[in-house]
Amino acid sequence: MSTATANADLAQTSNSGDDLREQVHAAASRARIAAAELVMATRQQKDSALHAMADALTERAGEVLTANRADLDAGRAAGLSEALLDRLTLTEQRIAGVAEGLRGLAGLPDPVGESVRGGVLPNGLELRQIRVPLGVVGMVYEGRPNVTVDAAGLTLKSGNAVLLRGSSSAEQSNTALVAILRDAVAAAGLPADAVQLLPCHDRASVRHLITARGLVDLVIPRGGAGLIAAVVEQATVPTVETGVGNCHVVVDATADLDQAEQIVVNSKARRPSVCNSAETLLVHADVAEQFVPRIVGALRAAGVTVHADERFAALAGDVESGVVPAVDADWDTEYLSLDIAAKVVDSLDEAIRHIAAHGSGHTEAIVTSDVRSARQFTARVDAAAVMVNASTAFTDGGEFGMGAEIGISTQKLHARGPMGLPELTSTKWVLWGDGHVRGKS
Repeated sequence: MSTATANADLAQTSNSGDDLREQVHAAASRARIAAAELVMATRQQKDSALHAMADALTERAGEVLTANRADLDAGRAAGLSEALLDRLTLTEQRIAGVAEGLRGLAGLPDPVGESVRGGVLPNGLELRQIRVPLGVVGMVYEGRPNVTVDAAGLTLKSGNAVLLRGSSSAEQSNTALVAILRDAVAAAGLPADAVQLLPCHDRASVRHLITARGLVDLVIPRGGAGLIAAVVEQATVPTVETGVGNCHVVVDATADLDQAEQIVVNSKARRPSVCNSAETLLVHADVAEQFVPRIVGALRAAGVTVHADERFAALAGDVESGVVPAVDADWDTEYLSLDIAAKVVDSLDEAIRHIAAHGSGHTEAIVTSDVRSARQFTARVDAAAVMVNASTAFTDGGEFGMGAEIGISTQKLHARGPMGLPELTSTKWVLWGDGHVRGKS
C-alpha cells in the first residue's frame, strides 16, 4: 500500500459512524482502568501471568492453528503474495517460539521502578528519576499474528495495557490468540482488559485509535511503508515510526570474500519477508570482478533474483537467469521477497552516499578487513543498527538480548532500534524530603 493510498483510505473513513468511534474509545477507557491496576502489579504477578500466557498458548495451539488455516485459505483466495502468506503463517513450531518468548520475558528484569539517575542533593532532598509504564499502548500492524503475542507480553511486563489493531487478513488468528491471552491474564489475577483486540474491517478504527488523545499514550505502527507513514502523519497521539527496512550490505575493497558471500546470502535469503532482510548489495569496484559472479551464483542457488545495474550485470558471467536490469525504483524498494538490488560502486564514499539517499534508517552492514573503513562506515551511516562483518538479520530484539521486541524504531526520539522493555516505559521524578521548603530566590 502506498503512502498516498493509505492516507486517502484513512481520510475517507474519518466520517465513519459514531458507533465504531465509541467502541474504540470504550476499549481505550477499559485499557486505562487496566493500566492503573497494572502499575501496582509486582514483578512476580506479571511474570506469573506471562508463564500462564505461554502455557495456555501451547495447550490451546490447536485452536490457534485452526483459526490460522482459515486466514491462510482466505488469503490465498484473495491473492496474497507468498511473502505476506509467510508473515501470516503460524505453525506448532512458531507458536512454541512465541510461547518461549513470553517465558524469556518473564526472566528479564522488570524495568518499572528502575532508578535511571539521582541521589541526595546538598540540601538533603532525595531525588530519583525512575521508570514508569507509558499507560495505554496502541498497536497497528499487518499480518504477522506473532506480533499479537509479542506485543501483549511486552506491554504487560512493562506495566502497560495494549490495544491491538491487526489486519483483517489475520482476523481469525488474532481473535483466537487474544481470547487465549485474556483468559490466562485473568486466571493469573491481572485485568483481562490489559489485552484487547480492536475491530479490523473498517480502517476508521485505526483513525479513532490514533486520534484518541487522553485515552491512548502511544501508538506503534508495524507494517508496510504506506501504513506506517499514514499513521505517523495523521496521528494526534504520539507515535513511534518502525519497521521499514531498505537495508544494504556493502562489500568493501578489503572484504574477506568467503565471509561476504555468507553474509550477503544470509542477510537476503534467511527470511526475506522480514524488515531486517537486505534489499540492496553494493560491491566495491576493486573486488567486483572476483565477487560478482560468485555472489550471483550463490544468490541464484538460494532462489534470489538480482536487479543489477549495468556494471554489475556485465560482471555477472554466464548465468542463465537470476539477473534482471535494475530501474531507478529498485534502489528505494523494500522487496520483502527473494529479490535484491545490486550495484558496483567506486569507493566507500559512494556507497555511503547511496545509503544516505536510499536507506530507511533501519540496518546497514559492511564487510571489510580495514578497521579505518569500518570506523568510517559506523560513524557516517545514519541508521538504527550498523553491522561490521555480520548479517543484517541480527537486528532483532531477541538477538540483542531484549526478549521479544515490539518493533524496530527507525526514528531518533524516545527509542531507536529494537524496542524492548525499557523502550515501553517513560520516567518520572520522585523527591523525598523532610519538611523541605524552598526559599525566596
